[in-house]
Order: sequence, then C-alpha cells, then structure tokens
Amino acid sequence: MQQSELYVRYARLADAAAISAITAEYALQGIMLERSGENIVENIRNFFVAESNGEVIGCCAIAFYTLRLAEIRSLAVFNHYKMKGIGRLLVEKAESVLREEGVSEVFVLTLNSKFFRHLGYREIQKEYFPQKIWRDCTHCPKLMACDEIAMVKAL
Repeated sequence: MQQSELYVRYARLADAAAISAITAEYALQGIMLERSGENIVENIRNFFVAESNGEVIGCCAIAFYTLRLAEIRSLAVFNHYKMKGIGRLLVEKAESVLREEGVSEVFVLTLNSKFFRHLGYREIQKEYFPQKIWRDCTHCPKLMACDEIAMVKAL
C-alpha cells in the first residue's frame, strides 16, 4: 500500500457502519468491548477513521476526562491492513487534536503495550485514572478480571 492512498480524517455519520464492523471484529476476538451502532453515532465527532481508496479500514476515538486528561480508545484496523502503520497514523492524529485542545496527558487501556511503548507511552497503574474507572469500568464485564494495561503519555 502506498502512503498516498491512505489518509486519516474525522469520522462522518456515514462511517458509523464501518466503524461498527471494525470494532465488532475486535470484540469477537475479546480484544475490545463491543460498541453499539447507537453509541458510535452518539460519539461520531470523537472518532477518526483511516481511509484507503474510499474504504474505511481503521478507526480510533478520543474521550475527554478533564481539561488536561483524555483517552485514546477504540483503536482498530481491519486485520488485512495491520502492520502497515495505520494504527500509528490514527494515534498520531488523535494526539495532534488533543494537543490543539490543550490536553497535556493522554492514556490508553490496551492489550498491546508493545505498540504503544513504541509511540512513547509508559505503563502506569489503572488507579491513576479514577475518572475512567468511575465513568466506564464499573459497567464493564471485565471489571473484576481486567487484563488491559494502562499506559500514559505526556503531550
């Protein structure tokens, strides 16, 4: 794939079905929680998509917790497009937008710490983010057996 064919942009409502399909693929593998189509539509302005030749092939979202703290979440790329730098481009776009908003610290909860370590993130205890736990984790079926790794990066 040539870099000129690929670009990352803000998601549009028309992308909701593609985002749902990508995240559902990961949810079936137990890698991320499933996001309903309704949830994706409600949060569409917080999503970015990677597009190649008119096809949405990856996505990620941002969630704000305070004026200075945000999360990058729902990072997913269709399996046949993995290992081509698309995830990195999505994270870089999200980080750029967060910097523009004045966010100084971004975190992720991930099963792939190696990927985020290469992007400058470091491991941290989940308890460092009580806002995340109060808002999202209490509703998660993995609450008592969470296998995700918390990582943080200063912007």
